Amino acid sequence: MNTSNQETNKGKGTTRIPNKLVNEKSPYLLQHAYNPVKWYPWCDEAFEKAKNENKPIFLSIGYSTCHWCHVMAHESFEDEEVAELLNEAFVSIKVDKEERPDIDAVYMTICQATTGHGGWPLTILMTPDKKPFFAATYLPKDPGYNLIGLYDLLSEVKRRWEQDPADLQNTGNKLADIIKREFESSLDPAEPSKDMINLAVTQFNQSFDHEFGGFGSEPKFPSPHNLLFLLRHSYYEADQRALYMVEHTLERMYRGGIFDHIGYGFCRYSTDARWLVPHFEKMLYDNALLALTYTEAYQYTKKEFYRSVAEQIFEYIRREMTSPEGGFYCAQDADSEGVEGKYYVFTPDEINRVLNKEDSASEDASFACNYFNITNEGNFEGYSIPNLIQTNEIISSDNEQLRRVCSKLYTYRLNRSRLHKDDKILTSWNALMITAYATAAKVFRNSDYADVAKRAAQFVSNNLMDESGRLFIRYRDGEAAFPGLIDDYAFYCMALLALYDCSFDERYLEQACALADKMYELFGDDKYGGFFLYAKDAQQLIYRPKEVFDGAIPSGNSVAGYVLQRLANITADSKYIRLADRQLRFLAGQISDYPAGFSFSLMAFQSALYPSRQIVCVAVRSDSSRANNHEVNDPENYEELSDYLSDNYEPNTVVLLKTEENAEKLKEIADFVEDYMAINDRTTYYICENHHCIAPSNELISGNKN
Repeated sequence: MNTSNQETNKGKGTTRIPNKLVNEKSPYLLQHAYNPVKWYPWCDEAFEKAKNENKPIFLSIGYSTCHWCHVMAHESFEDEEVAELLNEAFVSIKVDKEERPDIDAVYMTICQATTGHGGWPLTILMTPDKKPFFAATYLPKDPGYNLIGLYDLLSEVKRRWEQDPADLQNTGNKLADIIKREFESSLDPAEPSKDMINLAVTQFNQSFDHEFGGFGSEPKFPSPHNLLFLLRHSYYEADQRALYMVEHTLERMYRGGIFDHIGYGFCRYSTDARWLVPHFEKMLYDNALLALTYTEAYQYTKKEFYRSVAEQIFEYIRREMTSPEGGFYCAQDADSEGVEGKYYVFTPDEINRVLNKEDSASEDASFACNYFNITNEGNFEGYSIPNLIQTNEIISSDNEQLRRVCSKLYTYRLNRSRLHKDDKILTSWNALMITAYATAAKVFRNSDYADVAKRAAQFVSNNLMDESGRLFIRYRDGEAAFPGLIDDYAFYCMALLALYDCSFDERYLEQACALADKMYELFGDDKYGGFFLYAKDAQQLIYRPKEVFDGAIPSGNSVAGYVLQRLANITADSKYIRLADRQLRFLAGQISDYPAGFSFSLMAFQSALYPSRQIVCVAVRSDSSRANNHEVNDPENYEELSDYLSDNYEPNTVVLLKTEENAEKLKEIADFVEDYMAINDRTTYYICENHHCIAPSNELISGNKN
């Protein structure tokens, strides 16, 4: 067999000889394993080579379902001319930003600071000691789109490095020093206040799209944590305007093409104001946070529409994004057969061919075209994205005809074209989906959802945590890799607390406390407060960032504040009270200028500033539950408590369940419950709120949010 590196493998721009990426697990890196570019993963070998050969480093960061990453790969990294230049004059490193969010965060900050924007693919040119002197996002091979061509850029850098490398090295040193001073320093702590919360609500009001919902102009991102914050604000302050912003946005997003009305689940963002034309990739984190938001919206408003949307998201996750072992996959691609959105769009002729094969379904095609607005003119490059923007009334997802139509079109789509799936399992994103499933299990009283959440948590514990309790970032193909970041610890701690809320299993609460302790040990900053992105004993980059801004997902620092405050409310442990106070003061010092950009931090503030309610249930199991051998903490044993937590939207209520079997373990977690006993040999409730406690009772008394 001829194995010349000029001989193509599957098409133009691939070779039969693999590069250094071939043994990696990341689907993104494996997509580039047969490029003619001699890629390295991020490793000591690559940096040693650059130092020994005195070459600059070309760093490219992206992810496997990124459309423009694919474009740049086809234009440049599969191009022999570009590859020859990179292989001659540079050491080329490829990084999956989902596997190494620490590397991505450092160099994305540099790109944003020097260019005013960021995104993927991220393109960095840097010295062998990792100091960048040029940053950009997507670059075409040849000049265009008002962008320099990658080939011209590389040629110029090659020339300058050969003639005067010190000049580029000095630029890298200066830029690294500026970034280090700017982002490793910390603002003074401040007191969290309702003024910050009210200012954020005002800022959301100012940017709210009254017609189509959402905030700002296109492209429009779901940013569900903003909606979760506003939902809580509506509850605490009886603010109907905040509730309207949430409800209008949730309905308009669902109506748009950003929601997949055939196979369910939300795409990443909308390119237009109406939520019609999405960027078609689907991300696990978006769907987790949106499922959580629709679930909480249902619990607050009792509108079945929100429950239906949440259940459709969970159905999508079950069908397409859950591994056989119970973990959740990362994402699905926007492209199919090299065309963005091809998988999702239809023409009326296609609808007729698929749905009119049987006489009994003769009306289904016209129904589908009318309901989903499938027209000859189309709404996306001559095709139609199914949507409900102009539909007068949303039909229940239980409607027999609707389910029949969607089922047939879904099956047809699966066979018509295929989507690439990134099947990495990430701890942080899995934690968000566990939180969503566990919350829905509690709100909907759905034991199947509880089982899914528990199984996913078991997967994390078995495969993404070592014997010392330290987490890894990702799992794929039998391998866990890369030390966990603050997001992994904070998000998983939140998931464990949600699991406790839906199961009353004190083992989840015990794990959450242990994880919070480990989080502080590894990431806490004793000098300035807050949590660093990566651990104190991890491989050090050019600076050690603390991320606070809530972007597409909440920051690790904001979720850390939220879970520490919740642990303080649950356990009354002075350690967590102290840590929560310190973290919230740190967050308040960071966000005062534009609090609307830090909505999850504001949710942590709400937990501290608004009255909390603690319910300790000292449970006495009924004779029937004993006879039926129900598990000790089976929610069926405590119907009144479970019904209460399902029916009432009380974000600042925490619950402890004490039983004869778990009393000793629970005392280790929250020692104040030791003296709480059942009265009259019946289940007894001890309730404290607004900093005072009421007499214990055998009846669960409704609380007062104010």
